[in-house]
Amino acid sequence: MIANDQIATQPQKPRLEVDSVVVRFAGDSGDGMQLAGSQVALSSALMGNDIATFPDYPAEIRAPKGTPAGVSGFQVHFSSKAAMTPGDDIDVLVAMNPAALKANLSNLPVQSTIVVDADAFDAKGLRLAKYEDDPLRSSALDDFQVIEAPITSLTRNAVTDADVSHKIATQCRNFFAMGIIYWLYGRELDATIRFINNKFSEEIATAGRLALQAGWNYGETTEAFERSYQVPAASPAPGLYRNVTGNEALAMGLIAAAHLSGRNLFYSAYPITPASDILHRLSRTTECGTRTLQAEDEIAAICAAIGASYGGAMGATGSSGPGIALKTEALGLAVMLELPLVVVNVQRGGPSTGLPTKVEQTDLLQAVLGRNGEAPMPVLAASGPGDCFNTAVEAWRIATKLMTPVMLLSDAFTANGAEPWRIPDISDMEPITVDHPQSDGTVFKPYSRDEWLARPWALPGTPGLTHRIGGIEKSDGTGEISYDPANHEHMVRLRAEKTARAAQFAPAPEIFGETTGDLLVVSWGGTFGACRAAVDQAQQSGRKVTHMHLRCLNPLPPELGETLKGFKRVLAPELNTGQLRHLLRAQFLVDVRGLNKIKGQPFWIKDITQAIDSLLHQEN
Repeated sequence: MIANDQIATQPQKPRLEVDSVVVRFAGDSGDGMQLAGSQVALSSALMGNDIATFPDYPAEIRAPKGTPAGVSGFQVHFSSKAAMTPGDDIDVLVAMNPAALKANLSNLPVQSTIVVDADAFDAKGLRLAKYEDDPLRSSALDDFQVIEAPITSLTRNAVTDADVSHKIATQCRNFFAMGIIYWLYGRELDATIRFINNKFSEEIATAGRLALQAGWNYGETTEAFERSYQVPAASPAPGLYRNVTGNEALAMGLIAAAHLSGRNLFYSAYPITPASDILHRLSRTTECGTRTLQAEDEIAAICAAIGASYGGAMGATGSSGPGIALKTEALGLAVMLELPLVVVNVQRGGPSTGLPTKVEQTDLLQAVLGRNGEAPMPVLAASGPGDCFNTAVEAWRIATKLMTPVMLLSDAFTANGAEPWRIPDISDMEPITVDHPQSDGTVFKPYSRDEWLARPWALPGTPGLTHRIGGIEKSDGTGEISYDPANHEHMVRLRAEKTARAAQFAPAPEIFGETTGDLLVVSWGGTFGACRAAVDQAQQSGRKVTHMHLRCLNPLPPELGETLKGFKRVLAPELNTGQLRHLLRAQFLVDVRGLNKIKGQPFWIKDITQAIDSLLHQEN
């Protein structure tokens, strides 16, 4: 038995230093691939590497076992430099069965390494994966370095000293596979052993540790590996870091925004992939004054959040595209009430149920325009996992400044992906000022305006501040029900102007490169990393290419039009059919070209690079 403090010794084989590595674990959805990948990511982050991850799993709760449709994957990129994407080219694929190999083989570059569980390549496994011939016995893998490790049988042998069933012993094979990767790339086992000890019962923890160590020993002793590799630590800005997913960062951002404004956070939601984890995270933070509600449906969730805002709390709700569609009428109510509210949309593949575990950016027009009547609201989008924190704070800052609901867009790639995040000192963050009026003895006008056109946030029960709320049009100033045509047009234009003023204090878009040139790449949301990396490569080769990333999508920055016109060509990469392109063309009358991908996968750097090359070639 391995003691808690007993870990692998130093390898004896030669070790080669490399800048970065991309590893992908793939197997059935019950094979623990998400756990394996997340632990490699955590170990790499603790060793000082920059990381980016890409969890990829089936939409069905239990897809057919052993088939390509049921393959679950987790890709992790750890690097001594900035890891802006999960990586284009996979260095090592760990395939736990034939289906995992088949589903991922087309994404592997020549000469990459494939580690397979040879025990799974039996007649049944090959039949379920629809292989006519065993790829391990044919020429199909001649262009790759293939390591045929009998992972299942070696794992069972390794855990014989643990008091676990045959089933549990077999399930520990993901730890064996992790051990191989830990040895191959010099990852330390300490953090994972602590995780095993804290996560599982004593018997299962013992089996997990034994399997992990056995995998490490296999890498050291097998003749299949001639050397191991080491990725040096990155050199990030000084500070305290932690590994964070987008949903974790967003939850912490909502808590921070509540603290900065002196409010208690109330978050209500109905479970939906991939937004549910925000509710899970927040439900464990009651010590921060957070209150959560798992509502009976999407309509109840947003109405409860509106009620919390009416009562003076920080009201927030979250969902994905189908749930946002159900919240639409209540979104219009929040616009009419002019109450602060944060509405999170973690986008996924659609329409309808669509591809619930896959990524798309197909809800932009829904966020900007998708309500009956003229019901404008500011729309912000997070650029990556860590940026979800900042975007949540800014969303609440705008909501309270303008007394309006704000839509915050994330996506499945951003929400489930992870990266090192420098923990901010909340004492250094600008407070969010909130004022609740008191009666001054005069007649209270609940729809009077300040310099930002925001109405007062009057709390119910405050003496002298009795007022009426509801979805029927209000008379400006008094808030009384009004059917006057002139007042309705005035209120419609007023709410639009109030939303437009968000541009005055929303974060300005960052321009990476010159303000004029041959090509401007305009991006939003989770496409940031691939776009920035591709533009950086183009600039390094001497090309006049600039990158601008938009966080505020409604209103668009007023100076954006002049920026667009300063370039010969404009490219907008999006994981949709061209929704930002549509908005840019309509508002600024600029010929924006689109790069559109709707495959349930994020952009790779090479996707953007090829589009840049094509447009610049057309120019020449």
